[in-house]
Amino acid sequence: MKKVILMLIAFTLSVNAQEAKTLSLKDAINYALENKADAKKAKLSVENSEHLIGEVRSRALPQISAQGNLMYNAILQEMAMPGEIVGLPGQTLLVAFGQKWTAIGGIHLSQNLFDYSVFTGLKAAKTTREFYKVNEQLTQEQVIEAVSKSYYQIFITRQKLETVDETLENTAKVQNTVQGLFDNGLAKKVDLDRIKVTVVNLKSSKQQLENAVKLQENSLKFLIGMQIENPITLIEERIEITPVLLENPNVKQLSQYQALEVQKQLLIYNKESFKAGYYPTLSLTGNYSYQGLGEKFPLSGAKPADGLFWTDYATIGLNLNIPIFSGFRTRSQVRQAQNQLDVLEVDMQETEQALNLAFENAKTQINNSVITIENQKENVKLAQEVLDNTNNNYVNGLATLTDLIEAENALADAKNNLSNALLEYKVAEIELIKSKGELNSLR
Repeated sequence: MKKVILMLIAFTLSVNAQEAKTLSLKDAINYALENKADAKKAKLSVENSEHLIGEVRSRALPQISAQGNLMYNAILQEMAMPGEIVGLPGQTLLVAFGQKWTAIGGIHLSQNLFDYSVFTGLKAAKTTREFYKVNEQLTQEQVIEAVSKSYYQIFITRQKLETVDETLENTAKVQNTVQGLFDNGLAKKVDLDRIKVTVVNLKSSKQQLENAVKLQENSLKFLIGMQIENPITLIEERIEITPVLLENPNVKQLSQYQALEVQKQLLIYNKESFKAGYYPTLSLTGNYSYQGLGEKFPLSGAKPADGLFWTDYATIGLNLNIPIFSGFRTRSQVRQAQNQLDVLEVDMQETEQALNLAFENAKTQINNSVITIENQKENVKLAQEVLDNTNNNYVNGLATLTDLIEAENALADAKNNLSNALLEYKVAEIELIKSKGELNSLR
């Protein structure tokens, strides 16, 4: 009984694991922002920026360390001393200095009082946090763009698959009719063969489109950070023309440009950090140590009576360092930093032009796609009318099989062209939303 229960539990878990996850476009986008590796890394970078700030801030805080040293002087160093000090004029005496054992333990403290590079580093660290936040936003926009385009691509391919299914169904009916006519000696074999070839080609196209849908779904799973083996069901998004605002955006407010602005500020602080090499530094230091000297191991608890002596000492000081000449190293570093700023300024100008170009191109593509969609809708309507008339004429013997097949192909091409136009429109719409910095509206 226990085994049966375990088997039922395992079967239930297996069924649940294979249950398809239903996703709308917003669901797919939000899933990606939570699970896609790029989005995760961007969030972790923002978290890490706080640690960077803490690291730089530590340079402005007191630095305290403990030290310990134990040394055995196997051979004491001897120094030459004049004999006069012990009543032996004219002689030189070699006297050993020190003790066999020396033990020292102490605490060292240092505090920066003035270091321009520390203050600049704190400003740069805080700006780095802003950089990672902007970069996170930019990464999220890139994820939203990729997921949206992939999502719409799947439905466009499904539309083409529906067109092939419909054409295949109609052509199969014609094949049955021609087969009946041929069996009764009223149709030629070449007509039957021609319609069979058309059916085989349509089946091949259907298989290719089914594979394309599967591959595109796998690509979408990868884009949102989902395991490939997990089944999904997509909620169909109606692909239709929607009103869009075509006013020119302020590209300097876009994430792509903002990232460069923050990068510029970081390069300014980088230059300032090199200029700190021209300024003096001042720090406070303090030491307290306790040392033991003697002929015996100092940690054995021996007393002065045993030839072991313990003593402490302390120092407090100010360290002032004034740079005078560094071989023009600091000047070269400052000039290199300025050169990096000049290069970034050029990049910012080009980025501004590129963002304006992207908006104008998207706007032009939107307008062209709207016209193309209207034309293709009319073309589909006309192709359907032609097919209906040709089919009626074929039934009445006024049109050939070739005319009928060509009319069906023309209708299929018109529908596929309409699907392509709709996809181009949605891609252009996403590009336009991106160029206006409003991709988060798709969430």
